[in-house]
Order: sequence, then C-alpha cells, then structure tokens
Amino acid sequence: MLIDTHCHLDASEFGDEAAQIRAQAQQGGVGQVVIPAVHRNTFAQAAEMAARLPGCSYALGIHPMYVPVSDESDIALLREQIAQRLPQDARLVAVGEIGLDYFVPALREAPLAEKQEWFYREQLKIARDFDLPVLLHVRRSQDQILKHLRRIPVRGGIAHAFNGSHHQAMEFIKLGFKLGFGGTMTFSGSRQIRRLAAELPPESIVLETDAPDIPPAWLHGQRNSPAELPQIAQVLAELRGWTPEETARITTQNALAAMPRLEALLR
Repeated sequence: MLIDTHCHLDASEFGDEAAQIRAQAQQGGVGQVVIPAVHRNTFAQAAEMAARLPGCSYALGIHPMYVPVSDESDIALLREQIAQRLPQDARLVAVGEIGLDYFVPALREAPLAEKQEWFYREQLKIARDFDLPVLLHVRRSQDQILKHLRRIPVRGGIAHAFNGSHHQAMEFIKLGFKLGFGGTMTFSGSRQIRRLAAELPPESIVLETDAPDIPPAWLHGQRNSPAELPQIAQVLAELRGWTPEETARITTQNALAAMPRLEALLR
C-alpha cells in the first residue's frame, strides 16, 4: 500500500471527477490520500471530501499563498474548527498546508512577508497546542521555516515538495520531520532532488503528488493525479535500489510516523 501524503483532491481542477480519480488511485494501490485545506473556504470542503471518499483524510490550515486574502479572524476560526473536529473526526490528521513562500515576488516583500510569517507562527502554535503534526510549504523558505520551528516546536510532520540542500534536509530531520518527494523527482534534470531522494536516511522519505500540481515527467504540463503515485514510487525505488514492495512498506511506515492519527484509519 502507498500513501499520498499531500494531494489537493478537492481542487476545482478535478471538477466532478474526484471520486473517479480516487477510485483509480485506489486500484493502483494508493490506500490513503491526505487532503490539505488551503483557506477558510476549503476547511469544510476538505473534511467533507475525506468523509465521502474511501481512504481519504485531511488537514486544516491556511496556505501562504492565501495569506493575502486572509485575516486574523481566520486563525481564530482554524483554532475553533480543530478544537471542534479533532475529538470526533479521526480523519483530521494534521495542520496544513501552512508555511512560507518566497518564490512569488510580492510574497517576499513587505508587508506580505511579515503577514506570512505571522500566519505561519500562529498556525504552529495551534499545532503545538493540539499536539498535531504540520504539513509545510517550504518554497524557497527552508531556513526561515526552520527558524520558527526551533522557536515553536511541534510534533514534526512533513516538509512538502522538499527542494532544499542536504544540510537543510538534515535540519528538518533533526526536528522530527519527514521530507515529501513527488513529481519533481521524476525529471532527470532535477539532480539535487534526485540525489537527496537517493541518499537521505530511508526513514525520512514520504511520497506525495501535490495533485493537481507538480505533474511527473510523463505528464509534463498536464493535470497531476493521485493515480500517478505508483509510478512516482517506482522512480524512488530505482533511485534507492529498492523493490516496489520495500518502497511501499518504508514510505508507508514513514507517513504513519509523520501523521500518527493515520494509523487508526488503516485498521
């Protein structure tokens, strides 16, 4: 069994096809799909989809790219939603997608850079208070992400779509985090990411698609899907010298370690 640790299955790009796509992924051996919310308007949507489709769970959070259209009341709502849902909904497995994005020029300049950091810190506090792992967006922001994690320790989680240095990777691992690898790893030109996937400690790696985004090499420029995870896993197997069975076992164990509430859903 494989776990897609990061998939926006509720995205508008999937339209009415989400159930069909989930079924295709399940037939391919993807036993669990984690759906991270990105904005207050998607909190209920992610939870509803996780309840409706088999083998789905969800996380609640405010994505850094949605910070410009969010305000302080959204943080209060997030805290309320987690407090309400956590005791009664086993499918809520993390706080996410949260983090910092310094790839988009406007987001790395004042005042949005400061606003991003405030939202990130406040969401780390929520994760800490509820003892939940976090799903981190770390695009061109690894060092700043790490700085705040050291100040506001949480129960680990996943650095999604990791593309930093080996040193940064090891710093995340020291803090109890797993690193997410997906479509970018399948491109032969992604030498640094492929090297990390091949060389990092096996217990630090999880698989993801980030569908509908970050399509693998064979879907370049097209919509990604959780049904692509088995082929992405095969690329990891080749890089590591693992069998498909070893790849599934190791990455599934790592995903369950990163998000302990997932394990109850697989019993």
